[in-house]
This record gives sequence, structure tokens and C-alpha cells, in this order.
Amino acid sequence: MTSSSASPSGSSGAPAGHRPLRRLAARGRDEAHRVASPLELFFDLCFVVAVAQAGVGLVHAVAGGHAGSGIASYAMQFFAIWWAWMNFTWFASAYDNDDALYRVVTLVQIAGVLVLAAGVSRAFEKHDYGVVLIGYVIMRVAMASQWLRAARSAEGAERTMAVRYAIGVLLCQVGWLGLVVLPGPARPWVFLVMAVVEMCVPLYAEKDFTTSWHPHHISERYGLFTIIVIGETIAAATAAVKSGVNEHDALGELLPIAAGGLLIVFAAWWIYFVVPIHGRLRGNGQAFLWGYGHYLIFGSAAAIGAGLEVAVEQAIGRAHLSTTAASAAVTLPTALYLLSVWALHSRHYKVGIAQQLVLPVTALLVIVCTFLGHWAVIAAGVVSALAVATGVTLTARMAAGQSGASGTSGEREASPVA
Repeated sequence: MTSSSASPSGSSGAPAGHRPLRRLAARGRDEAHRVASPLELFFDLCFVVAVAQAGVGLVHAVAGGHAGSGIASYAMQFFAIWWAWMNFTWFASAYDNDDALYRVVTLVQIAGVLVLAAGVSRAFEKHDYGVVLIGYVIMRVAMASQWLRAARSAEGAERTMAVRYAIGVLLCQVGWLGLVVLPGPARPWVFLVMAVVEMCVPLYAEKDFTTSWHPHHISERYGLFTIIVIGETIAAATAAVKSGVNEHDALGELLPIAAGGLLIVFAAWWIYFVVPIHGRLRGNGQAFLWGYGHYLIFGSAAAIGAGLEVAVEQAIGRAHLSTTAASAAVTLPTALYLLSVWALHSRHYKVGIAQQLVLPVTALLVIVCTFLGHWAVIAAGVVSALAVATGVTLTARMAAGQSGASGTSGEREASPVA
């Protein structure tokens, strides 16, 4: 693939001059000190509102004994949130010129996700996706307008790429209408087909020209959203524990859940951020797989919080499901998170079979914890914490061995977790 070249006007976070409108030209992939902008941070914060609403819907569905339909609805709505966030993130990494029009269109996208968030509960309870679809279309049409603006400033293969993006995004919105015009049994199939089509748009658009996204910037953006999602997990679990203690005086029953959840969240943060993943994001081959795979990382991280809420509700007698089922609401997304982070991050930085096996074995042990009754969550938390400790120990031993053999510790590619 051919990499795009940076325009001088787009080579810094604050282009020269203060005109309200500037050319939306490509930025440079090798820019120094490229970091997330305040607008991007605001964008993430607003998007997590929709993530929180999806989590609430999942809690109510699972706690009410409708886990199957709840998980399906959660997967569909989380896809809409994640896909709109991801498309903006990669576009901004390549084309953010921070002028007035760019900001206004981004704020329109934020308004779209807030509309989507307002329709989440209706989608869960009545399978009515009308409001969710309206919010999604607002976000995606705004995104298409950004691509058309980029096309206006580009030439040749870059212009073709931007036009392909805009047309592909707009055509997909027509397909999504199937969620509101077709009967209920057909809607899951509409989602599956349209999700695949949406994900094919970037592959087709960039087949002849690669956008100049910035590896450090992209890894930081994904890391920041991971922090926000994990933070939402902590907030949701804390609120659930507080409600249980205040209304049911059940501190004894809830303390193991709270402690286990905290250990899981701490381990989740450690495992993700110990890896300098930007070094692997050098081309679209790795970047597409890594970026798309974060649907599982983000979705499972948010689902851990929902699972902790379910476990709390079961412990205080407000959930219509067994202890094992409530425990699975925590352990299964935790195991999925561990495996996803291993597949996308950690395995590329491991040396030796022992380091490679830490996270897969931890995921298996976390699933086994499901059957430990009321101690399942605290056991899963302890297992997750031990995985971190094991990884740190293995890395320290390897570093000591390298230092003793060569007299240097310059090459420390391995991560503290597998």
C-alpha cells in the first residue's frame, strides 16, 4: 500500500494561523509529540455515556433471567457505539485540522451518540431500535461529511480513498433501516450482515491508498478509551455495592464481590498497559486486526462491570438467577478480556512458553472459578492478581538471566504479563 504524505498545514496539532476554516489535509505519520486533543477526550467521555447505558440494559436483562436476548442486544448496541468511535478515531489521527467546521461536525457526532444512548433502554426492553438507529445515522452521516471534506482537499488515489469512505458509509445507513422495517426474527441477521459490510468499508476504501494515521496517537486513543471503560466498570460496581449496603445491609455478602471485582479491574488495567503496542502498528495489516479486535476488549471490559452488578443483585436477592449464573456474568467477560488482550497485545512480546501461557491459563482458571459459589468473584480476582504477579516474576527472572549472560539489560522485549 502507498502511504500518504503529510501536508505542511497539517503537520502539527495547531496549524499555522487562526482561520476558522482550513484545508482538511493529511497529517504526517511521523509527527513528534502527537497526543490526544481536548476534543478527542471530550468525545470519549460522551461516548462512555452510551457504554454505561448498554451496561445497564445488560444488567437488567441478565438479572431478569433473559441472558441470551440481553447479550445479543448488548452486542448489537455496543457495536454501534464502538464502530462510530473507532471510525472517528482513525479519521482524526490522519486528518484532524482542529478548525471550526471540524469541531462542529465532531460535536454533531457527539450529539448522535447521546441520542443513541437515550434509545438503549427501549431497545433492550421492547426491541425497538428506532431511536438507536437515528443516533447512529447522525454519527455516520457526520462522519461521511468529514470524508467528503477530506476528498475536496485531496488528489489522485487519496481523493478516491476518501470518496470511497463517504459513499460506503452512506450506503450502509440504508442497509441499517432493516432493523426498523423488517420483522423481529430477521433483525439479528440484518445486524450480522450490516456489521460485516460496515467493517469491509475501510478495507475497500484503503486498498490503493493508506491514510496517514499516527501509531503513537492511535495507541494512546485506544488506551484512553480502555481507561474510561474500565472506569465505568468501577463506577457501576461501586454504585451497586452502595445500593446493596444501604438498602439491604448486606456488607458481608457484598464484600467478597467488591474485593474480587477490584482485583479484576486492577489486573485488567495492568495487563493492557504494560505492553508498548504502538511498535507493532506499522501497517494496515496489523492495524486493522488490532483495531477491530478491540470490539472484544472494550465490550468485555464494560461487561465485567455489568456482571459485577448482576452478582450484587443476586447476592441481595433481587436477581432471578442462580449463584453460578451470576458468577458467570463476571467470570466469562473477564476470561474473554484476558484472551483478547493476550491475542492482540501480549503474545507479541512474550519469550518462552511459560510467559505465553500465563494469560490463557488464567482465563481458564477464571472460568473454573464460576463454580465456587459465593466465593467465585473473589477467587477470580485472586487468580487475575496472581497472573500479574507471575508475569512480573517471569520477566524479572528472564531479565536477570540476560543480564548475567551478556552483562546488559538492553533488550527487554517481554512484558510483565503473558
